[in-house]
Amino acid sequence: MSVRAALKDPNWCDTMQQEFSALQSNKIWTLVPRPPGAHVITGKWIFRVKLKSDGSLDRCKAQWVVCDFHQRPGIDFTETFSPVVKPATIRTVLTLIASKNWPAHQLDVSNAFLHDDIAERVLAQPTKFEDPQ
Repeated sequence: MSVRAALKDPNWCDTMQQEFSALQSNKIWTLVPRPPGAHVITGKWIFRVKLKSDGSLDRCKAQWVVCDFHQRPGIDFTETFSPVVKPATIRTVLTLIASKNWPAHQLDVSNAFLHDDIAERVLAQPTKFEDPQ
């Protein structure tokens, strides 16, 4: 889905506003004038439809993500880290839970990636949410 199409649908507009509000409330950025010669990295909106287990609509989800393929190692970033869990580990834990008859709960952390500091000043403002100043 394109940003233009999403902005015509109130559901997508609301979810985009929620994402933008979460970014602002977490103080993700400070707006600064573009430094001369700066390599500004763009971002894009990603749209997903979340479904319930019965296949019905749960919610619309919009995320503003960095187009990191434009970043240059050592210039735009110095290190990366993405914790992942192997499927075999998940299966082992679920087997243990089932064998011990323990309760299990699922947790979805909104904006989990936002809880780290970066020093770079490289990201353009989200499309359709630009501050005109």
